[in-house]
Amino acid sequence: MGAGLSGLLVAELLVIGSFTGFLAGLLGVGGGMLLVPFMTFLLTQKGFPPEHLIKMAVATSLATICFTSLSSVRAHHARAAVRWEIVRLLAPGIVVGSLLGAQLASRMPARGLAIFFAAFVGVSATQMLLDKKPKPSRQLPGTAGMLGVGGAIGLLSALVGAGGAFLSVPFMVACNVSIRHAVGTSAALGFPIALAGTAGYVVAGAALPDMPAGTLGYLYLPALLTVSAASVATAPLGAWAAHRLNVKQLKRVFAGLLYVLAAYMLSRGLGH
Repeated sequence: MGAGLSGLLVAELLVIGSFTGFLAGLLGVGGGMLLVPFMTFLLTQKGFPPEHLIKMAVATSLATICFTSLSSVRAHHARAAVRWEIVRLLAPGIVVGSLLGAQLASRMPARGLAIFFAAFVGVSATQMLLDKKPKPSRQLPGTAGMLGVGGAIGLLSALVGAGGAFLSVPFMVACNVSIRHAVGTSAALGFPIALAGTAGYVVAGAALPDMPAGTLGYLYLPALLTVSAASVATAPLGAWAAHRLNVKQLKRVFAGLLYVLAAYMLSRGLGH
């Protein structure tokens, strides 16, 4: 049924949260792609139910974004980098898509979810490694189109426990939104993705009889509190370092790490 919240587990969660928070500030990516594999590995070692632990890791990753996105969007808003009219158009679809994504994930076999996560992270790592920026080629679609795009972003983000930046930023840049505004607006979109996705996982796991102590649905509360506190503390350090280090080279190293994590999740999905 899983181990209790030991001092060692708290320390391990603090390390994971500090690492993901720092990288989020340094490279401008959400911690979900790092947090989900690391937490899956950690909860596996602690004896949590294998049929639930990947979904617990995804749900907990989404919930941490609720906290980290607030501090991020405040900083971007202060620099007038958030296009709130885009947020208003995308947010309804994002909420619906995130809720549906959580329900879909709860019904997927754990192996299938692990394989899907591995594929998503592998594609994201390749995108980061190539560092290709989409060329502005069109304008933002109308209300119906924005609703559909928001739904797709929310659905995929809820399935993998991410804040959606790898999807929303390229979309906005391709629609002639400046990269500065695309990144700031994506930070604002992270909150409705995380809030709706978390709510979906809480509801989806609420009726399960064999969940470990400390859970709310699929949400593992001790990890949420510990990881959020650590990541919020270290994200500003990452942002500070981003202005003093060669971020392009660091992105290549990070892409390599993502390939390793994708391989780990794929191995879990394939049962090896």
